[in-house]
Amino acid sequence: MFSLLLLLSILLSNYNVYGKLINDFNQLEINSCDLFKGNWVYDDDYPLYNSSICPFIEKQFDCLKNGRVDKDYLKYRWQPKECNLPRFDATEFQKKLKGKQMMFVGDSISLNQWQSLTCMLHAADPQAKYISKRIGGTSIFTFPKYNTSYLMYRNAFLVDIKTENNGARVLELDSLSSAAQWKEMDVLIFDSWHWWLHTGRKQPWDFVQDVNSTYKDAPRLTLYEKALNTWAKRVDSEVDTTKTKIFFQGISPDHDNNPGISGSNRCQGVTQPLKSTIGVHEEELVLEKVLKGMNKSVYLLNITNLSQYRADGHPSVFGHGGHRDLDCTHWCLAGVVDTWNLLLSALLG
Repeated sequence: MFSLLLLLSILLSNYNVYGKLINDFNQLEINSCDLFKGNWVYDDDYPLYNSSICPFIEKQFDCLKNGRVDKDYLKYRWQPKECNLPRFDATEFQKKLKGKQMMFVGDSISLNQWQSLTCMLHAADPQAKYISKRIGGTSIFTFPKYNTSYLMYRNAFLVDIKTENNGARVLELDSLSSAAQWKEMDVLIFDSWHWWLHTGRKQPWDFVQDVNSTYKDAPRLTLYEKALNTWAKRVDSEVDTTKTKIFFQGISPDHDNNPGISGSNRCQGVTQPLKSTIGVHEEELVLEKVLKGMNKSVYLLNITNLSQYRADGHPSVFGHGGHRDLDCTHWCLAGVVDTWNLLLSALLG
């Protein structure tokens, strides 16, 4: 019932979020082309880089080093229906960001995209010195030659989780103390969803604090929407969007239980893009609803549909856990996430 009502409300509002700036309907486009509508085509010029020259790629994303033999998943390029997606020009990208800071804020999917971008930039100029360090929950990757900084701030829920004196962990849906970490950045890319699905031992809270109410749990889409609304209020009240450009990464689809994969409900053994996808991502509808209600300009980097076809792009058994921990959530590098950064680059102008 929830998903049906939410879908109806979006349809009745008569707007198209795909490739759009949700708030005022300005196109996220190049020459009137919606970059998010298209298909995957085989391209012998791909991948954009060889992952072996990026020693900082985390083990969980380095599928070739972890023993993956098939390589067709590296060869697919996203082709918008009505135009061509500009090829990545790392030098121009660095010039656009000269003297600026770009920060990814979110979970390990944000880490995936941040590592993709830093590898794309390093591979284009491998002799350029880079400095990589971590301070608390923030990883910082700088290129002194270009005076650019690319940061990754780990905050899977965007809102706060605090530990009480008795050791209880409390998810505080109306509290967001981390804004000081990101509100002065020049470019922000937010992400949150993956960790909202965790239950049992992987659930990082014991109680939920919602204004004056405390409870053990609630439907995860409900909690997700409440947290997004808290984040949206902080952005609306504290971020100067004349200085800071804000993106929200669309929901990254996993393929843990995908009926579109014939003969399997997971990504293991999939070596080609899917021919079709089915199903509606309710969490994406929630995200779109919240973004649409904001006063400030926040761009949806709508990677959900295009990534849904790429069950072949996950680490599967070639992640950090091998056969013991099949990974159909994250993405191999090089791979699908590089396309997310191509889209980001194009939309930065």
